Amino acid sequence: MILKRIKVNTGLAEETNCYIVQDKETLETIVIDPGSEADRIIEMLDILQAKLKYIFLTHCHCDHIGAVEKVKQARGEKILIHRFDAEGLYNPNISLVIQAGINVPELEADSRVDDGDTIHVGNIPLNIIHTPGHTIGSSSLYCKQENMLFSGDTIFKGTWGRTDLPTSNFESIISSITSKILTLPDETIIYPGHGRTTRVSDEKNIYLELKAGQEI
Repeated sequence: MILKRIKVNTGLAEETNCYIVQDKETLETIVIDPGSEADRIIEMLDILQAKLKYIFLTHCHCDHIGAVEKVKQARGEKILIHRFDAEGLYNPNISLVIQAGINVPELEADSRVDDGDTIHVGNIPLNIIHTPGHTIGSSSLYCKQENMLFSGDTIFKGTWGRTDLPTSNFESIISSITSKILTLPDETIIYPGHGRTTRVSDEKNIYLELKAGQEI
């Protein structure tokens, strides 16, 4: 597997992590959360000689979808998002386009995925885990064979995603983290939508204490 991270500037306070995952043998590739700077993403795809198969969106917020249209136009691959977040691709109130003041064109998903679905990028199986809370359709992408989780804005190093936005819910995000993410193997590396990577083992104490109602 080849993994590239491109930190893209969306015009908001924090850069968004866009990830490119490629199967070395087949060159099939997936782009995860192309939030902005489409030219940089396309340039990396060209360098990798990528056969782009999917654009996967962990959720529908504008800082994660801003470059989708241009990347799709350049490559023609399928847009995947959880079925509960599909409306946010064309509803500016849900995608936060209006609130953020970012110009993002309306989009349509080519496929609406659900919890438990598996997609294949070459010889790499990737499992969809529905992790609601930041949005109702937030989903993580899990690669068991490489011990990798792409978590979007559900979990970050030492904290969790915002829950004061349309369709978000604090209880749901904590449940998603404690019951779906922290139950993965300790060595699983978490690649979040913003900031640095972390590991499941490094996050367990924080969230288990929170679930128990203790101070953190």
